[in-house]
Amino acid sequence: MKLTFWGAAKTVTGSMHLVEAEGHRLVLDCGLYQGRRKEAEERNRNFPAHPREISSVILSHAHIDHSGNLPQLVKQGYRGHIYSTAATADLCDPMLKDSGFLQEKDAEFINKRRNRRRSIGEDGEDTGAIKPLYTMEDAERALPHFRTVETHTDTVLNKNLKFRLVEAGHMLGSTSVYVEAATARGPVRLGFSGDVGRVGLPIIRDPEPLPPVDYLIMESTYGNRIHEPLEQAAGKLADTVNRTAARGGKIIAPAFAVGRTQQLVLLLHDLALAGRIPSIPIFVDSPLAVNVTEVFRKHEECYDPETRALLDRTSDAFGFRMLRYIRDVQQSKALNDLRGPCLIISASGMCEAGRILHHLWNNIEDGRNTILITGFQAEGTLGRKIVEQQPLVNIFGEPRRLRAEVVKINELSGHADRQELLAWMKPLVPGLKKVFLVHGEPLQQQALQAAIESAHGLAVEIPGRGDSFLLD
Repeated sequence: MKLTFWGAAKTVTGSMHLVEAEGHRLVLDCGLYQGRRKEAEERNRNFPAHPREISSVILSHAHIDHSGNLPQLVKQGYRGHIYSTAATADLCDPMLKDSGFLQEKDAEFINKRRNRRRSIGEDGEDTGAIKPLYTMEDAERALPHFRTVETHTDTVLNKNLKFRLVEAGHMLGSTSVYVEAATARGPVRLGFSGDVGRVGLPIIRDPEPLPPVDYLIMESTYGNRIHEPLEQAAGKLADTVNRTAARGGKIIAPAFAVGRTQQLVLLLHDLALAGRIPSIPIFVDSPLAVNVTEVFRKHEECYDPETRALLDRTSDAFGFRMLRYIRDVQQSKALNDLRGPCLIISASGMCEAGRILHHLWNNIEDGRNTILITGFQAEGTLGRKIVEQQPLVNIFGEPRRLRAEVVKINELSGHADRQELLAWMKPLVPGLKKVFLVHGEPLQQQALQAAIESAHGLAVEIPGRGDSFLLD
């Protein structure tokens, strides 16, 4: 078995790993690399093998940094199956279409700005029109390639290669992946963590261990962090809402449309039922989040016991009196004219695209307002700059002063912290030959590498993009 790392290598986004075994080329995840435009363009358009030469794709979960380059893969000629859980496949339908739509709109917006600047003599050399990485139509063409599989069930790829999915506890439908190749020297067993969740996260079931493996690809997003207890999240959220409402401000909450938005809605629902927050308007302003919430409603089999208990008390876990879902763009624009306290949840979670940019543009310079950050912000993103409280941040290419209060609620992270990762991998330690750390920034990876070597005495690699290893 040969393993090549092509994405999320010494960085967080763009998850993609190529496994070659027994005449089969298997890709684990096919995520969108998110970062500076030029670098992202180059990485997202070039694959580790020609798409026609790739046999299969196994998708751990639906987040765009794991699934978002599937339309490009199919566009370039991929003809095989994309294997995932049913919930992941259902989530990818609206998510990939939305990603294609945003690719088109972002290219259109940049081209209009360039044309306007050229018309008044501000722009330099004409470098040609920006083309979207892929379109909404390209995304739709990728969807027929999905094949859903049950967890805990072996799926045979060829006579010598099979895989199995287990619950990862990261988001609805998320899984870790077990791959086994029957080689001439005997079986080679590879594990891929996907993104490992946390015990007790709202809505979804807790992560499960993989079967015994020889080699493990493991995420390291929070490899040097210990999360605050999940129980504190509700209290911090209530305090933020009460404090901002008291001064007449708005709460702007960038949130991933999948997972984090639904978690926030569930927590706000509980707080409203308990009378712990004032009766202010709450808006989910993201067509994608609205569509995704419908998928969440469809897959009750993925819920944890606490969410099932909420369903016993109310007919809809994701709907209540104070809450309104926004689809129409004119309704979204009307939120800018609202006076008085309100809470707006909008995508994208790292403030890199979508309607959240307009809400930040209109509200970031008002000291009465609060920007509520509830998820990881990758290096170089607008969200990261806000978390760092840089006094000036660029939105739509123009500087805006950060005067709003910035609040971070890290307790809701869908990623396991260092201790949780060590606990998750502990059952695998007796048979492990090597661990490969991916999906993390260098400092986080180095810290987790040292922790694994100290706690478990294992060999740990931090591969770079394009690095290959022979597994036997």
